[in-house]
Amino acid sequence: MVKAVLGSTAFFFAAPCVVAGLIPWWINGWEEPRFWPALLVVIAGVIVVVRAFVRFVREGRGTPAPIAPTEQLVVGGDFRFVRNPMYVGVVSAVLGQALLFLDPRLLAYGVGAWLVMASFVRWYEEPLLRQRYASQYDEYREAVPAWIPRVRPWRRTGRRG
Repeated sequence: MVKAVLGSTAFFFAAPCVVAGLIPWWINGWEEPRFWPALLVVIAGVIVVVRAFVRFVREGRGTPAPIAPTEQLVVGGDFRFVRNPMYVGVVSAVLGQALLFLDPRLLAYGVGAWLVMASFVRWYEEPLLRQRYASQYDEYREAVPAWIPRVRPWRRTGRRG
């Protein structure tokens, strides 16, 4: 468990903090906010990311980093609504900053970041999860959308592979 906590913490600062924090700051310098309500979108995105990282440690007993994967498929918490809550949270934080600062450069960056993430999920993560968790992942993938959250949380049917 300690390795999962340390690994997840390191990955948190190496990935989401860079993608949703450092790079937007580099692009825009976090100029004077112009549309304060958008701060709620940024905060919500950050909360979703943090909750997903905690879920990876507690439920999956691993990290989100490909070099130290989870022991179990993570399907609880926010993962019951959307298969990729970490990516959704990161993109929400970036797009929230685009709205907060009314900066089209951040909007373009957010769309580009999502395209990279979606490609990574489609061509790397999904095949790996299918290989590692077989029918358990297939059941989950059929029931839970990748990017637009469900209205009601998914509940596992108990079918195992």
